[in-house]
Amino acid sequence: MVEKTREIKVTNRDNGKVGYTIPDINLHREFSAGETKTLTFDELEKLAWTNGGLVLLKDYLIINDKEAAEELLGHVEPEYFYTDETVKTLLTQGTLEQLQDTLDFAPKGVIDLIKQEAVDLQLNNVAMRKEILNKTNFNVDRAIEINEASKEDSEPSATKTSRRTTPIAASSQKMTSGRRETPIIIKK
Repeated sequence: MVEKTREIKVTNRDNGKVGYTIPDINLHREFSAGETKTLTFDELEKLAWTNGGLVLLKDYLIINDKEAAEELLGHVEPEYFYTDETVKTLLTQGTLEQLQDTLDFAPKGVIDLIKQEAVDLQLNNVAMRKEILNKTNFNVDRAIEINEASKEDSEPSATKTSRRTTPIAASSQKMTSGRRETPIIIKK
């Protein structure tokens, strides 16, 4: 049994903010993406009792204490503790079977990490790409194509714009060469 005062590190594994409210103790807490906070077991236990609390603890937050995680969530598979670095290692050095097991046993937050890292790393293992598509219906190939297309669209064009004429009231200023027309000069 975990003591209620035990301090436990909890990390947000999601790409966005994760927040919760525990009305009994008038507490609202938010985690930024990847943020780690130290919480008491008592707070985690109260969170587990709130609506959606177990989903947050299982899928979006990592309880970095195996004993506390098992007391709150029951049996916890090793994939529950996977971080960004673990997922990168899985995709770059792991086997297809390890990926299949991860996709079968990991919480939703880890599966989301796998999809994101597969795109970011431009996963070159075709069998792993197919497995991700089969298990999650997420097409890594298409996501990479879309990322590449959006990068091309956001790059500034290399064409340089030249003036067509001189701005009004700029007669005393030095003019840029390559003009097509002499500017209009207004005399006061």
